[in-house]
Amino acid sequence: MKIERHSKIVELIGRYDIETQEELAEKLKEAGFHVTQATVSRDIRELKLTKVAVEGGRQKYVVLHKAESGLSDKYIRILRDGFVSMDMAQNILVVKTVPGMAMAVAAALDALHFGEIVGCIAGDDAIMCAVRSVDDTIIVMEKLRRIMASQ
Repeated sequence: MKIERHSKIVELIGRYDIETQEELAEKLKEAGFHVTQATVSRDIRELKLTKVAVEGGRQKYVVLHKAESGLSDKYIRILRDGFVSMDMAQNILVVKTVPGMAMAVAAALDALHFGEIVGCIAGDDAIMCAVRSVDDTIIVMEKLRRIMASQ
């Protein structure tokens, strides 16, 4: 049960901007896990979750992998350097890039571990991202807009 709960927690914080233990407990309850605040607190410690700043002065829980934390800045820089535009067709996100940059930008998207993205296929200047749902596509587009807007 603990492994399933931990897996669900990682999925939830990847999918939603969860700021408090109470919000996390509520999402877990909605997913069918009956948890106490003490259990959620222990899970957060065991998973080594941390909070990062998001738009609007809020914070959210994330899983920080020490080996990847320094790399995320590089991936964001690649994403910003190669990104041209994006559009959606249902649950498919199409990202246009600078010619020759699609593979690097697709690798950056994969490395950012957006839970909504199932996978990416890159050509020369375009990427097709399979996204879990139409709603998730809108969420990914908003995340990308925030990355592009932050400097």
